[in-house]
Amino acid sequence: MTLRLYDTATRELRDFEPLEPGRAGIYICGLTTQGSPHIGHIRFAVAFDILRRWLVRGHRLDVTLIRNVTDIDDKILRKSAENDRPWWAWSYLHERATTQALETLGVLAPTYEPRATGHITEMVELIDALVERGHAYPAADDSSDVYFDVRSWADYGELTHQKIEDMEPAADADPRGKRDPRDFALWKGAKPTEPATASWPTSYGRGRPGWHLECSAMARKYLGDTFDIHGGGVDLRFPHHENEQAQSRAAGLGFARYWLHNAWVTLSGEKMSKSLGNTLTVAELTKTTRPLVLRYYLGAAHYRSTIEYGDHSLDEAASAVERIEGFLQRALDLVDDSGAVIQEAATVAVPTAFAAALDDDVNVPEALAVLFGAVREGNRTLEQGEGADRGALRHTILQVLAMTDILGINPLDPVWGSAGTTGSAEQVLDALVQDRLDARAAARADRDFATADAIRDELTARGIVIEDTPAGARWVLDRQQGPR
Repeated sequence: MTLRLYDTATRELRDFEPLEPGRAGIYICGLTTQGSPHIGHIRFAVAFDILRRWLVRGHRLDVTLIRNVTDIDDKILRKSAENDRPWWAWSYLHERATTQALETLGVLAPTYEPRATGHITEMVELIDALVERGHAYPAADDSSDVYFDVRSWADYGELTHQKIEDMEPAADADPRGKRDPRDFALWKGAKPTEPATASWPTSYGRGRPGWHLECSAMARKYLGDTFDIHGGGVDLRFPHHENEQAQSRAAGLGFARYWLHNAWVTLSGEKMSKSLGNTLTVAELTKTTRPLVLRYYLGAAHYRSTIEYGDHSLDEAASAVERIEGFLQRALDLVDDSGAVIQEAATVAVPTAFAAALDDDVNVPEALAVLFGAVREGNRTLEQGEGADRGALRHTILQVLAMTDILGINPLDPVWGSAGTTGSAEQVLDALVQDRLDARAAARADRDFATADAIRDELTARGIVIEDTPAGARWVLDRQQGPR
């Protein structure tokens, strides 16, 4: 099957053909570490996590995914000053909060996560190339600013299909040093009001990089002059991604071959943002909502569709997760080799209809329809009780686990109960383990000690330590072994 993706640049579905057979390179714009991440921020990571998992599992591609950290910019300097903290400490605090939020929601770690401040040399090299090619110029004043000359690049505006005359002036530097108000800053000269540590020496003068320049330099370093996919939120299309593409191609780089953008999470019809004061952080939400449920919620809609968050938005997601968990709990009790089934699910092929849905521009809603069709089929098999077809049930379990793995919502994934997750994440693991302990207790009551021992061995193999007490069986995670 052929994967088709909606390319924002061409405004059409295109067959995805990797630059290099068997490999795919993806760059996604990470967060600017000015504050704690809310679900509007995190949606992009969940969307591209699903795409990545599908490229690996469904198309057997070796994926290199780069997600940057913008750890120096105007907002960080302003926020850190308001809170009387060093800018680098303020940035690192929120970088850690972002990492925790992504891990809490089961987002796979990137292949590499470069920080902007670690790539000043590469950025200056890119500026030099643009100046030499006549596409950039130092400001005429003594500011040490360097600007990209938008009128020198005939294709400026091609990503967002705009004409220069219709664009707003760039507001990222003092306009006095610009040839055109739409020219954007590649390098921002140091200001006496900013910390000395927030600038670096160059031939243009001390300063720091412009936001757009950072991503072009980091994408090139880790993915090469040309790579497959550049992604991010739809709000980044202009000016950020437009400027990235212009400066990179003006420097002679092929840059991204496909552009993918996810839509917003809105609240009362407005984009969720800190400026509106309508933020919902992952850390706060997961105090009352299981991380698996929040992950399901953020990934269930098509990535190009807006998600409107309301008071009861997570209820449907919770019910959906419970349907999947309920089937798996009951079904695994009836198969003799549940541990082997769980391991086998990592390699089993998914249903054709599920694959077709994800190949259609990562159509998660259609893929979920296939998933819940399998759950319904499995529940019908379970209704037959002891006479249920164990082979058919085993097949359905495999299919459900394989599909949920790809969507990142497998209830049996250790991420939902391993060390370091939140208390509410532990609840799902407790429910799953307790179900197995109840089955073990029933087997012991029936003097079926072989089955009881098999259940204990199964849990032990997965890093669950069982302790029999007068009050009943208790369990803990073996922190040295961990769940497998």
